[in-house]
Amino acid sequence: MNPEQRLRQELLEELHTNILPFWSNRMADPHGGFYGRMTGTNELIADAPRSAILAGRILWTFAAACRVTGRPEYLAQATAARDYLVDRFLDPVKGGVYWSVEADGRPRETKKQFYALAFALYGLSEYARATGDERSLLQAVELYRTIERYAYDPVHNGYAEAAARDWTALGDVRLSDKEANVNRTMNTHLHILEAYTNLLRAWPDEQLRRQTRNLVAIFLRHIVDARSGHLGLFFDEEWRPIEAGCHSYGHDIEASWLLLEAASAVGDPALYERTRSSCARIADAAMEGYRPDGSLIYERRADGTTDCERHWWVQAECVVGLSYLYRYHGRREALDAALATWDYIRTHLVDRERGDWWWSILPDGTVNRTDDKAGFWKCPYHNGRMCLEIAALFSEN
Repeated sequence: MNPEQRLRQELLEELHTNILPFWSNRMADPHGGFYGRMTGTNELIADAPRSAILAGRILWTFAAACRVTGRPEYLAQATAARDYLVDRFLDPVKGGVYWSVEADGRPRETKKQFYALAFALYGLSEYARATGDERSLLQAVELYRTIERYAYDPVHNGYAEAAARDWTALGDVRLSDKEANVNRTMNTHLHILEAYTNLLRAWPDEQLRRQTRNLVAIFLRHIVDARSGHLGLFFDEEWRPIEAGCHSYGHDIEASWLLLEAASAVGDPALYERTRSSCARIADAAMEGYRPDGSLIYERRADGTTDCERHWWVQAECVVGLSYLYRYHGRREALDAALATWDYIRTHLVDRERGDWWWSILPDGTVNRTDDKAGFWKCPYHNGRMCLEIAALFSEN
């Protein structure tokens, strides 16, 4: 078996026998949706709040698994996830999606974080792609129009972070307390781009195509540092960098393939080639965090110190980014590196006893059991998507 097919086969096995069974069997709430939290010691917290990010990402994962693998058993979970997102998170009065709901489905935090709207759009558009469901497509289109109406700034050409439930200004627009409270972030732009790319595949609207092209151009013009190849993380409204010098290796490697995917969907050959060249530089910059054991460390801080924790999502994105570097940039050694990262994941991060993956491996090599196994931010999106992207990239057809 050649290395491409070995990686494809092993990741599909991981998807079908570990990742998705964990979410179907241990995290699915028989009363609707998915439980909001499982601790790092495998304790289910059934009454934990549930996030729109969790809901949108789970919907995308099961819908994409159904579409890519052709396994009909994933359709039921995808439909349950779709129904829960629509019934509990879509704001029927003001539009958009709530940031979080209580375990019983009552709205908890009603602010409108555009990052969360993007993931709801992402999940609904994938369900439409998988099933042809017109209602889900229309709901995804409405979320796209809502983002354009309330987040897009045509003067400075960028997207806002958040608004109150009624779309008025918020003083604190951060995704989490780890973020800078600024008007523009790489992270929100990256995931709006990801969502628009997926919607464009299901709904080839010309205005959507223009805005997707524009988002790629924003990255190339403002977010990618022309000197280092790294992504800037925080900016003011006029795209002046804030907290320059912090390098998020996981976001670098994730963007190195999401940008190329977006440029391909737009269908502009000149933009594609310009993006492809930039993506190679971004991937090379990310590899500054690659270690001899196949892992990718978390980040380089602005003060020059490094955070050497090995987060689950960073390793998953590393496998995909390296595989793109091999397939689309002709780097043979990148496939060997992707296999080494997968070997690191299955040796250190996969929980063979209870399912899914640990949050991270700490710098001393021990498992991080303090952070959640599943929760507000952790779901089958990054690791499930890794499996599905590799399955499509190295398709046997």
